[in-house]
Amino acid sequence: MDAAVQRAREPEQTNAPELAKDPTESFGWVPCSLSLEIPVTHFTVGDLLRLKKGSIVVTANHHASDIPLRANGLLIAWTEFEVIGNQLAVRITELA
Repeated sequence: MDAAVQRAREPEQTNAPELAKDPTESFGWVPCSLSLEIPVTHFTVGDLLRLKKGSIVVTANHHASDIPLRANGLLIAWTEFEVIGNQLAVRITELA
């Protein structure tokens, strides 16, 4: 009986090709940079130097417009801003 139990526990040997693995299992550790691109018109270096806590920067985006999300410069999704508690977050609205 022990031999039958041992055979049941052993993985079955097949010659079938291995199924494709999830890429996140192989490459999930690779670091990347995420960026959101918000157009700001008529913004100068002087404006940049005058920025301080509480400053407001007027953007060219309408408040309902989606913002492009890029990973290492490659467009991956469109997002919208969302406030969660006292943090600003982005919600993915559409994958590119």
